Amino acid sequence: MRLHGYWRSTTAYRVRIALALKGIACEAVPVDLTKGEQSAPGYAVLNPGRGVPTLILDDGTVLTQSTAILEWLEETTPEPPLLPRDPVARAQVRAAALTIATDIHPVNNLRVVNRLKAMGHDQDAIVDWMNGWMRQGLAAFAALIGPDAPFCFGEAPGLADVCLVPQLYNARRWGCDMTGLCRLAGIEARCLALPAFDAARPENQPDAA
Repeated sequence: MRLHGYWRSTTAYRVRIALALKGIACEAVPVDLTKGEQSAPGYAVLNPGRGVPTLILDDGTVLTQSTAILEWLEETTPEPPLLPRDPVARAQVRAAALTIATDIHPVNNLRVVNRLKAMGHDQDAIVDWMNGWMRQGLAAFAALIGPDAPFCFGEAPGLADVCLVPQLYNARRWGCDMTGLCRLAGIEARCLALPAFDAARPENQPDAA
């Protein structure tokens, strides 16, 4: 399999973590978002949304959208699980993960930032916009997860942790105020101590700059 991604992309980061947790080997294919490589004609055929990640399966099947890829991984390689067995618990884990994937990330990605710049907003205003959404979303996420387990919902990392760690990387990158979110920082530290999370770090990718 081949994973088209960008080293700083939080969505590609999620998929790298899940692949590593499930022990699935995958070739990394860099797509430099800052150079517009996601809009190159050849890549746009693979991913009409012109984003990352794009996962090419062994048989040539193309999968896009990180949450869809994560669900496919869970369905085809169920061990170790990213979701609990109980339907209610599964819905609760998904709700936390989607708080990041649908509430925080979409209004902070590169295309939104570039649009804000085109509308005349300066860098300080854009960073304030990003941090405002991240702070609000992370506070909501913290209220949705379990109160005292080592990871978001138990004794092992799952889908919520896979989404959290990349978002915290982005939050720290932009100087988001993390006051009062110490539980999230603790989960992050425990996750990053695991080989799968460590291997998926942005700075450990071949295209890291």
